[in-house]
Amino acid sequence: MTAAPPSFPTRRRGIARGGRALYGAPLGILMLEARFPRIHGDMGNGGTWPFPVLYRVVRGASPEKVVLEGARGLLPDFLEAARELVAQGAEAITTNCGFLSLFQREIAAAVGVPVATSSLMQVPWVQAMLPPGQRVGLVTVSGGSLSPAHLEAAGVPLDSPMEGTESGREFFRVLIKAEKDDMDVDLAEQDVVEAAERLVARHPEVGAIVLECTNMPPYAAAVQRATGRPVYDIYAMITYFHAGIRPRDFA
Repeated sequence: MTAAPPSFPTRRRGIARGGRALYGAPLGILMLEARFPRIHGDMGNGGTWPFPVLYRVVRGASPEKVVLEGARGLLPDFLEAARELVAQGAEAITTNCGFLSLFQREIAAAVGVPVATSSLMQVPWVQAMLPPGQRVGLVTVSGGSLSPAHLEAAGVPLDSPMEGTESGREFFRVLIKAEKDDMDVDLAEQDVVEAAERLVARHPEVGAIVLECTNMPPYAAAVQRATGRPVYDIYAMITYFHAGIRPRDFA
């Protein structure tokens, strides 16, 4: 019996719509300007995503300015970069810092496409899944800087339990203080895990953890193993977000 010849996709017929510079990458990511390593799992590593993305670095938006200084004066730069991504073909926008929840409404109003600025935005959904008496806890890169304004902008209860990584030996020093370009990944993981362990030790009612920082997904599995709690991060949120703009076709 002769094997059937391989099938190849045929060229689509009809009218091909233009008007953009790029196609096939509907998600745009606004990036902070930083030099630390973007390891696999980090939002800024293109290999992290199971789909194509568009990146735009917002010049002058250092992690220190955004996290420790409240992103003061940077809104116009983020709006301009978001508009550029949409002009290139982005059909949805996200950012690579959870502290940019402060700009959620302004960016969404400016670009006219769905916008998800912060991993914190999934807290209400995660809370709704938990049994009575349990709460969502937050692990953030900087507990001292995550203000009520950041939480309110993302719909997060202001009394949410949280822990930061400021007291660690590597993660905060490299990502926020930019003390060096290289990073000891094992030490960084230890910083994030220890913050999560402190969180659940101080707040045993925490039934699930949301990682605020978009550089934390590489350590989410270690956090889950250490705490025994479900862990949600920017990777979980943005894969869900992307599924809405490119639903799977089961036909």
